[in-house]
Amino acid sequence: MSVATAPDSPAAFEWRRWPETESVVNELVDQALSGNGFAARLAERMIPETGTIIQNWLDHLVVSAPPSFGSRLVGLGFERQTATYAVGTALYSHPGAIFPRIAHAPAAGGATAVKDLAIKVDSAAAFSGAHNLGLKLQGHPLGPYRFARVPGDATDLVVVERRGYLGYEAFPGEPARQGLMKPHAARDALAARDLWRARKRRFDDDAEGFDAAEALVDDVIDLAGSRDLACHLIFEVEREYWQSRNRAAQVQKARQDRLGLGWANHDHHTFRCSRRFFPRVMGIFQKLGFELRERFHAGEHAGWGAQVLEHPTTGIVIFADLDLAARDVAASAFRLALPDLPRPGTVGLWVALHGESILEAGMHHLEAQFEFDALRDGLKAEAGVETMAPFSDFPFLRQAFTAGERWRVAPHRADRALAEGWISADQREKFVRDGTIGSHLENLQRREGYKGFNQQAVSAIIAATDPRLH
Repeated sequence: MSVATAPDSPAAFEWRRWPETESVVNELVDQALSGNGFAARLAERMIPETGTIIQNWLDHLVVSAPPSFGSRLVGLGFERQTATYAVGTALYSHPGAIFPRIAHAPAAGGATAVKDLAIKVDSAAAFSGAHNLGLKLQGHPLGPYRFARVPGDATDLVVVERRGYLGYEAFPGEPARQGLMKPHAARDALAARDLWRARKRRFDDDAEGFDAAEALVDDVIDLAGSRDLACHLIFEVEREYWQSRNRAAQVQKARQDRLGLGWANHDHHTFRCSRRFFPRVMGIFQKLGFELRERFHAGEHAGWGAQVLEHPTTGIVIFADLDLAARDVAASAFRLALPDLPRPGTVGLWVALHGESILEAGMHHLEAQFEFDALRDGLKAEAGVETMAPFSDFPFLRQAFTAGERWRVAPHRADRALAEGWISADQREKFVRDGTIGSHLENLQRREGYKGFNQQAVSAIIAATDPRLH
């Protein structure tokens, strides 16, 4: 049996809600919008046109405030970073929640003023073009940090694109010292991305597919020059591939692109995995620099488990799920290649019918951060895209899938599932003739900085999307 390098028990994650912190951040955002007319108009357009709010896109805030402001941030759960935003400007991040980083520039007086409101986008150039701004872009194409400024009366809107870099220097300096500004870096990044985009995904033997994927990850890292940039590029391609197979994603991406935003509001990427190859999927992700977060083993009757991973530099989050039986020991089940179940659960059957997410199938869904009701209503009005009933409906966490995208099922996959006794002959004929649900876009609304997941709700939606029920 293959064994991943992950420890048996990742650190405990108890995600709290931070209502007071959210209130302070929202006050800062409101102040920033009042000081920049373009940013205020953009924020107004986001809700009806994209189903998002500007808080879904925040990268960082630069705040001029008295020295006591830093202590206040610490009291709200932020931690001062060893790195700084600039000389004399401290940087704070919140490790326990989803809030933007805040740079604190000391002010002599008693007033607090937001100097920069920075939003993240896929392309600062696309943003400038979408709004006919003609912005001057700072930083190299496909570089680690690129930005443009839209000046306001009191606050600048800063449009930021990042590629595997957490700093704030767009030109040689810190990026050069980190080896991120090599000659021909943009050419190499394009070539690395195309390696992953051009890869073979369908194999007669999935083991051969994993051999090829693992080798190609090494090549992408070598060509990109860092695993952080390689991670950014690979997941850009994975979103692109998933989007090519999901109409709701295509509609929503077009809506967000009309404002020049792209998919920079992504929350997490869900990969469905077989029991046999789960350790190899984990190995690929860890090679790219992902770290383990919380782990779910939903109980003996739920039939599933999941490992959450987060990348410390890109911020990309993965929800990787698999079938787990009552007899599976939670710790070892996430490290060992496990045999097929006599009757697979929802995840195992999905993989059997469509393939591994990391190979042929692509992601089961992308979950991005939205304003829940606005996205649901906007997709329905604009393109007739239906949304399923919410499976989480709390003040701090709302989640729902769009109606499932139906994919055709290859006859050889349906034949194997029938031969193994996983589906009936009638189901086999229906799956081959009509297909079955393959993917979704997930509508997610978070409040109070809540960073976690609702295990009971996930169990309910996994059960509800079993192909045998549709």
